[in-house]
Amino acid sequence: MKKSIYIFNDGDLKRKDNTFYFETGKGKNYLPIENINDIYVFGEVTVSKKFMELVSQKEITLHFFNYYGYYTGSFYPREHYNSGYIILQQSQFYLNYMDRMELAVSFVTGSAENILKVLTYYENRGSGLTDIIEDIQNLLDEVERANDVEHLMAIEGNIREHYYNGFDRIINNDDFEFKRRSKRPPKNYLNALISFGNSMLYVTVLSEIYKTHLDPRIGYLHSTNSRSFTLNLDVAEIFKPIIVDRIIFKLINTSMLTINDFVREMGGILLSEKGRKTFVREFDQRMLSTIKHRGLNRNVSYRRLIRLELYKLQKHIMGEEEYQPFKARW
Repeated sequence: MKKSIYIFNDGDLKRKDNTFYFETGKGKNYLPIENINDIYVFGEVTVSKKFMELVSQKEITLHFFNYYGYYTGSFYPREHYNSGYIILQQSQFYLNYMDRMELAVSFVTGSAENILKVLTYYENRGSGLTDIIEDIQNLLDEVERANDVEHLMAIEGNIREHYYNGFDRIINNDDFEFKRRSKRPPKNYLNALISFGNSMLYVTVLSEIYKTHLDPRIGYLHSTNSRSFTLNLDVAEIFKPIIVDRIIFKLINTSMLTINDFVREMGGILLSEKGRKTFVREFDQRMLSTIKHRGLNRNVSYRRLIRLELYKLQKHIMGEEEYQPFKARW
């Protein structure tokens, strides 16, 4: 199984023949290029043209984060799998109102169903979430009646608002009160975790899209506009509750992260380098962990689950099979 590489130190990524290494003041660390899926760069790193040529040849995506842990961009190698036919089909589905709405509704429905699964899990453990679950179920009934994508996004926003109101009951830690959603920069510790975790998931989905015939620039729930990529944002909505949010609850409730793992920067609160390393370690473990896939009757990793979701979407666009979003069953 290919894995992700996370670089937090400063140094140089260099190529030597048909492999490459990361060089710091302490020496060289050779990387197993044939086993790498993608590279996440958090430190100050320089790369050479020869290195980038090899990365492109090996179909490895690079994701860059700045000093503050904000995602800044990706090196998306020359597409090896892109299909003109699929791109045309994707475009037609976006331009056709009914087709686009059908997919957009699926993403919101999948997200809401997984949100309810998370809430039910903690409700069964005494978190007292019955009222929030009922509110979200009522909003879920409105999804199918949405008039357009903007209306649908408003409903999705309301679902998220109710969901986030349940975080304080699940976490039960005064240091990590939710209060309200804030971004760029996050205004409290919990928002800092949500923003960082969502960014990690967005780029992970982007890496998986690269391994398919799909074009990440054409999304359906998130409008295809001046943003470089939108399809990864759509698909990530389905997995945020069961990947990012579950990681956050675990890190806080087991005291793996405390307020000492954050810093005040840029007028807000951000994860420190130590905090980012802790989150990334848990994120990587979650992506490699497996669950039983009922359709395949075997265990698959969460990363593989994302790829399978993209394959389902691809089949839908090709007219082979109706798309049904993944819904957790634990």
